[in-house]
Amino acid sequence: MDAQPLFDFSPAVRLMLLGIAVALGPLAWVWLRNRQAEPAQRLAALTVLTLFLTFDLVLFGAFTRLTDSGLGCPDWPGCYGSASPSGAIEQIRAEQARMPTGPVTHGKAWIEMLHRYLATGVGVLILTLAVTSWRQRKRGLPVSSWWPGFTLVWVCLQGAFGAFTVTMKLFPAIVTLHLLGGLVLLALLCTQAVAYRQARQGAGPAAIPAETRNWLVAAFVLLWLQVALGGWVSTNYAVLACNEFPTCQGSWWPPMDLRGGFELWRELGKSGAGEHITFAALTAIHYAHRLMAYGLFVVLGLLAWQLRGGPLRLAGRWIAVLALWQFASGLSNVVLGWPLVAAVAHTGGAAALVVVLTWALRASRAERGVAAGSPAARRVSA
Repeated sequence: MDAQPLFDFSPAVRLMLLGIAVALGPLAWVWLRNRQAEPAQRLAALTVLTLFLTFDLVLFGAFTRLTDSGLGCPDWPGCYGSASPSGAIEQIRAEQARMPTGPVTHGKAWIEMLHRYLATGVGVLILTLAVTSWRQRKRGLPVSSWWPGFTLVWVCLQGAFGAFTVTMKLFPAIVTLHLLGGLVLLALLCTQAVAYRQARQGAGPAAIPAETRNWLVAAFVLLWLQVALGGWVSTNYAVLACNEFPTCQGSWWPPMDLRGGFELWRELGKSGAGEHITFAALTAIHYAHRLMAYGLFVVLGLLAWQLRGGPLRLAGRWIAVLALWQFASGLSNVVLGWPLVAAVAHTGGAAALVVVLTWALRASRAERGVAAGSPAARRVSA
C-alpha cells in the first residue's frame, strides 16, 4: 500500500460544506430567537453562542487528545483523502490489522473527524461574525469590526496548528500551542460578548480598587503560565510521573531533570538528541506544574476574597468555585491514575477560568487612588 500524503486537500470542499451544515443549526437558532431584535442584538447573541460552542470544541479537543485519537486519521484535512472515515474503511481496516491498538482505528478516526467537523463549524460562525460586524459597521451602527476580524485571523492560525498537530505526529510544542490557541479564541470571543452586553446596557466597565485590579491582572498572567505548563504535562504524558499527593515518589523534591523536561523543540517521547526522554525529565514537567498550581490557587483565593461584595462579586464566586474544581480534578488525575473524566474536567476548568478572568478584566477598570478595604472602596462597591 502506498504511503498516504500528510496533506491531501481533495476532500476540502466537502469538509467546508459539512462545516457550513454544522453552523446552520446555531445560525437558525439565533435568528429564530432574535428575529424581532435589532441587528446588534442578534450579533451579540451569535457571539455568545459561538463562545459556548468554542468552549465545547476545547473540551472535545481534550477528549480527542486524551483518547489518543489525534492521529486517528494520519492526513489533513480529511481521512485518507476522504471527507469521512466511511470513505476510508479499507485503509483504516488495514492499518488496524497491522496495529490493533492504534493510533489508527475506526473509533479514533471518527473522534478525530468529529473534532474537525466541529472546528470547521466554529470557523464558519466566526467568519459570519466578522462579515456581519463589518456590514453593520458600514451601515453606521456602533459595532466594532476589529475584534471579530482579528478573531477570524486567529481561528485560521488555529486551523494551521491543528494541521501541524497531525502532520508533525503530535509534536509536543505544536500540540501545546494548539491548546493555548483554543483558549485564546475563548478570550477573544468573551471580550466581544462583554462589550456587546455593556453597549446594550449603556454602561461602561465597573470601577474597582486599583489593588484589586492588579491582583486580577496577576491572576490572569499566572493562569496562562499554568495553562501552558498543564498543556506541556498533558502532551508529554507526564501526569503519572507522580502518582501521590502532596509528595512525589515519596519525596518533597524528587529527582528531576529540568533541562531535559523543558527542552521545547523535540519529538514526542524523545529528547532533542533523539534519545528516549528520561523519567526524571517527565518528573520535572509534572512537578513544575504542581508547584505553579499551589501559587495560582493562593492568588485565586485572595482575588475571590477581594471581589466579594463588589460589582464583580459574581466573578469572585465563580473564581472560588473553579479554583476548588481545578484542585479536585487535578488531585483526581494524580491519585486515580489519570481517568478520562477527571482529565477532561481539568481542561474544562482551565478553559472556564480563562473565560471568567477575561470577563472580569473586560468588565472592570481601576479606580485610581482607592485602596482595597478603604471607605472609598466600599462606596465604589455599593
